[in-house]
Amino acid sequence: MNLTPKQPTDYASCPNLAAMFFEQAERLGESPFLWAKRNGCYIATSGREAAALAGALAHGLRNLGLVRGDRVMLVSENRPEWLIADVGIMAAGGITVPAYTTNTVADHLHILKDAQPRVAIVSTPALAARVIQAAAQVACPPIVVTIDPFESAPVPTPALARWSDLTAHPPTPCAELGREDTACIIYTSGTGGAPKGVMLSHGAILHNCMGAQDVLAEIGLEDEVFLSFLPLSHSYEHTAGQFFPVSIGAQIYYAEGLDRLSANLLEARPTIMTAVPRLYETLRSRILLGVARQGGLKKALFDRAVTLGRQRYETPGGLGLGARLENLVLDRLVRRKVAARFGGRLKAMVSGGAPLPYEVGLFFIALGVPILQGYGQTESAPIISCTRRSHINLRTAGPPLKEVLVCIADDGEILVRGPLLMQGYWGNEEATRAAIDPEGWLHTGDIGVIDTDGSIWITDRKKDIIVNSGGDNVSPQRLEGMLVMEPEITQAMVYGDRRPHLVALIVPDPEFATAWAAENGHATGLELLCREEAFHKAMTAAVARVNRTLSPIEKIRRFILIDEPFSVANEQLTPTMKIRRHKIREKYGAALEALY
Repeated sequence: MNLTPKQPTDYASCPNLAAMFFEQAERLGESPFLWAKRNGCYIATSGREAAALAGALAHGLRNLGLVRGDRVMLVSENRPEWLIADVGIMAAGGITVPAYTTNTVADHLHILKDAQPRVAIVSTPALAARVIQAAAQVACPPIVVTIDPFESAPVPTPALARWSDLTAHPPTPCAELGREDTACIIYTSGTGGAPKGVMLSHGAILHNCMGAQDVLAEIGLEDEVFLSFLPLSHSYEHTAGQFFPVSIGAQIYYAEGLDRLSANLLEARPTIMTAVPRLYETLRSRILLGVARQGGLKKALFDRAVTLGRQRYETPGGLGLGARLENLVLDRLVRRKVAARFGGRLKAMVSGGAPLPYEVGLFFIALGVPILQGYGQTESAPIISCTRRSHINLRTAGPPLKEVLVCIADDGEILVRGPLLMQGYWGNEEATRAAIDPEGWLHTGDIGVIDTDGSIWITDRKKDIIVNSGGDNVSPQRLEGMLVMEPEITQAMVYGDRRPHLVALIVPDPEFATAWAAENGHATGLELLCREEAFHKAMTAAVARVNRTLSPIEKIRRFILIDEPFSVANEQLTPTMKIRRHKIREKYGAALEALY
């Protein structure tokens, strides 16, 4: 069968995700498909090689006793084996249960007790150690399959198998799965409590892929290249950074980590980039810092490019002839160099997972880098809506995907219905009934409106809205987004439910703190500076700038400086960089209350 790698999946007739993978891998043949760093260089796995490994793994898993419907835990960094394992599990008839590499032993234990996987596939000895420690505490521990070899298990384990042994088998035929079968159980990030297992069908994820192709069709999908760096255990990357690229026959490069992202962008030269707002904020800060260090004419040209680019976006047709000519020159002198930082062939960046701050999106638009904003959640596989490149409105999350219905409830909550919805929460019928009503509408927990163009405007999380003692509703996410846009502030959490006014926790920007200490003759180190009255006054100036733009009920009246950033390690951030308010309140609640 003579197929071309550029042919997208026929989503309507595709029975399951594994079948889609094998079809596209066959089209790719010996062409590069999955790229990973080995000995300092990117090396490709071809489509045919990837398909052979996935088929062999399915055979090996069946030999371990895996039967249709069994769960398989998957713990690994982003690498070709992640996708191969995911497909191999499905091809064997199993259900993938991704887990974050940042999970603690307690986190793994929760998933092992809840999902009860028969097998756990783990990449490295270090990651395996935590899984094995958790497995030792459950009644029926899974067989642990290690991708990278090690001499012996780091702690005693009931059963251990090697990836190399499981993939030494001949490929086995793919299980006859339908679109209604469960493909994976993805655990929520736990921003509001214990993570729940979201059951997503093959059809829900295929529907998301179809919708994504429709959104991006106008950029001309052909010979696309993706750089995968968000955790594949998160539904956003699982769909947008893995199965969507597979569905259009794209190549996938796997980043070495966030610390190597800038270098990997130059090596992979992606055409489409998916990320969370926090990453785009970081990229913006790095670019601005580099320009400030250069100074002089280069900074002046850069600032002018941003100014004119902003005017072009905010007042279409408002630039005079002279400004338009100047803008064309700046395309060559500034914007082309910015594009080169991303590899030079980026067609679009997509932001999802949280609201994109307007100023961050506008920064990239002004520099000629189109950035689209998507909206969704794990329970919707996850994409619900997305802006289009031909009609970018940075204040909205765009119109819904094809075949997706969205309405606004009487209390302002966004409701969603369509083939993209989850099958429910694993083993939790009560939570499922609370999330999806009898008419089939998913209650997203987000507050918003739909404009005359059909685009969704998200104003806040229903559960996160602060209701002050006067009965006024305040959006903490909006205020936090404004605070972290100030150069002095790197993280913030606003507090004040049932209180007369708002207060905040603020993490100072380390670079600003170091520079301030040097200029003012103070000892460096955030721990010391956060107790310095003069430094507190400097931070007060940043809060005051934000307060000047806010209504009286939104103003931050007092704040605490803390020297420990919110992080995944201290359980105050999810792996996708959302703050876990309940965890932060556990630690700082008494100090915040003392501000009143």
